[in-house]
Amino acid sequence: MKYSSLILNCLTAVILSACSLQSQKQDIIESRVEELLGQMTLQEKIGQMNQLTSTGNVDEMVTMAKEGKIGSFLNITDAKVVDRIQKAAVEESRLGIPVLMARDVIHGYKTIFPIPLGQAATFNPQLVEEGARIAAIEASSDGIRWTFAPMIDVSRDARWGRIAESCGEDPYLNAVMGVAMVKGFQGDSLNSPTSIAACAKHFAGYGASEAGRDYNSTFIPERLLRNVYLPPFEAAAKAGCATFMTSFNDNDGVPSTGNSFILKDILRNEWKFDGMVVTDWTSTTEMIAHGFCKDRKEAAMKAVNAGVDMEMGSASFIEHLEALVEEGKVSEASIDNAVRNILRLKFRLGLFEHPYVTTDQSVKYAPEHLAKAKEAAGQSAILLKNTDGVLPFGKNVHTLAVIGPMADAPHDQLGTWVFDGEKSHTQTPLTALREMYGKQVQIIYEPGLAYSRDKRTEGISKAVATARRADAVVAFVGEESFLSGEARSLADLDLRGAQKQLIAALAQTGKPLVMVVMAGRPLTIADEVKASNAVLYSFHPGTMGGPALADILFGKTVPGGKLPVSLPKMVGQLPIYYAHNHTGRAPNGNETLIDDIPLEVGQVTLGSTSFYMDAGFGPLFPFGYGLSYTTFKYSNLHLSSHTLRQGETLTASVELTNSGQREGTEVVQMYVRDKVGSVTRPVKELKGFRRVTLQPGERTTVSFQLPISDLAFWNIDMKRVVEPGEFTLWLGTNSDEGLSADFEVIDEKARR
Repeated sequence: MKYSSLILNCLTAVILSACSLQSQKQDIIESRVEELLGQMTLQEKIGQMNQLTSTGNVDEMVTMAKEGKIGSFLNITDAKVVDRIQKAAVEESRLGIPVLMARDVIHGYKTIFPIPLGQAATFNPQLVEEGARIAAIEASSDGIRWTFAPMIDVSRDARWGRIAESCGEDPYLNAVMGVAMVKGFQGDSLNSPTSIAACAKHFAGYGASEAGRDYNSTFIPERLLRNVYLPPFEAAAKAGCATFMTSFNDNDGVPSTGNSFILKDILRNEWKFDGMVVTDWTSTTEMIAHGFCKDRKEAAMKAVNAGVDMEMGSASFIEHLEALVEEGKVSEASIDNAVRNILRLKFRLGLFEHPYVTTDQSVKYAPEHLAKAKEAAGQSAILLKNTDGVLPFGKNVHTLAVIGPMADAPHDQLGTWVFDGEKSHTQTPLTALREMYGKQVQIIYEPGLAYSRDKRTEGISKAVATARRADAVVAFVGEESFLSGEARSLADLDLRGAQKQLIAALAQTGKPLVMVVMAGRPLTIADEVKASNAVLYSFHPGTMGGPALADILFGKTVPGGKLPVSLPKMVGQLPIYYAHNHTGRAPNGNETLIDDIPLEVGQVTLGSTSFYMDAGFGPLFPFGYGLSYTTFKYSNLHLSSHTLRQGETLTASVELTNSGQREGTEVVQMYVRDKVGSVTRPVKELKGFRRVTLQPGERTTVSFQLPISDLAFWNIDMKRVVEPGEFTLWLGTNSDEGLSADFEVIDEKARR
């Protein structure tokens, strides 16, 4: 016991010492910030608030740095140019303040990982963190020290192109994956030369753009904002995310860049965020088009007064802030607060001590980076269908027909928001299948269509003829990278061009047909799923997508991805998401659909529930769905208690058995429903998940800890509380399937 006490005392001393050292470092930074701020002129302060993209004229950018007219440059990827600008800023300007170099490094720099939506499909935050770390190592080798990721907008409408950059429809999943990305980008310490500052975007509510149309307005009441759209951002702030970005949308009539409620009241005052806030590209002056500001001067005033620190792209701050201060419309104290946040970030990044690029250039496309990208691409692939065990391909497949416009599309499989990845390094499915499996199986290739939007059908007959010569067919379809991302909203989510006709024609051959979808968003593929024997969904998988998919097709690896978004049957269901409210007339599955309605039917209600006559109620595949090459059995759900008090923690466990013939990985998911609240509550909410790998016949107990505090929500009085009452908990394989048990949270005051 004495020995144990000694160890405990030593550990406590180490922790206290580390906390004290961290506090000392922070105090030193704050002292340096104040000292430097006290030496700055108003013009120099405003210069720090100015971020512009590369002008292409190095001499011009050097002059701006020397004169203190720039705080950050975007899109400079040449280390020599970075060093030249930094030399002017650090050695030749009056105060020697370094310039912060920024770039959109969203899902990789040179080695491209799956798009964020695909990374979310892995349900593996450790792997996501490792991917962001690799992106930071590669980007920092060119002097980039700030990225505009993670995008953690809860996204429930696949028409919105930027769903590709998100982690899907669920607040919890966005929070977990967002924190993983923050940790990966920023590393163990921001002042490491290989760390880059993360940026949580878009703050806030941008994923709810009306009708799924980019840049559009949102109408999110405060309770919904706090319960659904803000939790991922709060998690990022608590994880130490260095910066936040305002969003393009206005919510309830107030553009985010001019919204002091979210930027000051919530971000600064409630969450105690001491990082830096930047606008999105020209979103300051876009408040004029919103009708919120009459001119650039008023836009600058409203943005700074709302709590913005740095302006991206539009330069209204440097044009008008000096005059606004003189007129008393913006206080110099507000300017000082903004510059404090900017300087603090630069000190935390170690830019004053190490402004120049010193990292190894050979890190780009390092073998270990490519291996990790392949692992991520493999874990992100989702098996939606596998009739009669068509996959993986076995010894009965001697000739494999590879068909489709995405089979050999090195540019498009990289996905959206790729500025620096090079298609010459992309390994496509066709290349991978030939190189990895071409000796054991004859690979015959006929694209059928030249690209995803190709409407010409003359190539389909060649594809069909090729398919008839094969033992099995794998058709790679989907969408080009250009069709998802910013400003890529779509009203029609069907396969583009003649891809639907291609799949239908291949199905008619009678050959086993495997459809692999490579896309940036959920597509409406109900007919194609029905026509195919097996379906793999791969959100644009990045540089190593080809080898990852080839190994899955031939069973070297087993698919284990899960849908981070609900897959709709048709676009008219959007927005669709599992965590909806129950409504007073919830569907029961017995509704009459349109094809079953008799002619000249009388005025009947068909069940009087909330559903579509042509689509029913649910999606094609629910959130969290994904099959494996093996099967899993859930049994013996157990709760540590069925009655709990606030402040306690519930332990929920379930036995998971690999009941199939192959090793496999299952993502066990925990959902909870608050049965009755002061406001209506979602039918289910994700509260945890765990990846578990089991051998055939192996069984294990999977346990979750659920602090009762995690059941809190913003109630009828706009207070975040855990309301006593009855709850249901599920442990299962997706949001629709699982074992359930009830528990109760007791109101101790009522018991006294």
